[in-house]
Amino acid sequence: MDITAGGSRPSGKGPASYFTGAVRLDPVIEAPEPARVRAAVVTFEPGARTAWHTHPLGQTLLVLSGLGLAQSWGGPVRVIRPGDTVWFAPGEKHWHGAAPANGMSHLAMQEALAGSAVDWLEHVSDDQYALPPEA
Repeated sequence: MDITAGGSRPSGKGPASYFTGAVRLDPVIEAPEPARVRAAVVTFEPGARTAWHTHPLGQTLLVLSGLGLAQSWGGPVRVIRPGDTVWFAPGEKHWHGAAPANGMSHLAMQEALAGSAVDWLEHVSDDQYALPPEA
């Protein structure tokens, strides 16, 4: 058993190469091999978002607070709210982040394959982000 004390891991800033706007990353776990789970609480200020990306083994988001948006490539922008669970299939190109006027936090959970849990792609353009969401 390994217990990591709350607050013992420092928060990090979401790098501009992977995020637009102000994003804070709070690590939860990066389990040692052979386990593959990785998780973090990600907090987005209003208008902040990820770049387009994929996960080799998929990703689950649990929305903790605020109001967010998520989109899969070629699909509609969807609103995500506290308590919502979002699943992105392996290789599914997508982005997620805060709504324009509201911050949002989620728990992001994914597994690593051959040491990699995410493949980052191009940034979400302002025009893509501005598409009206579906409920």
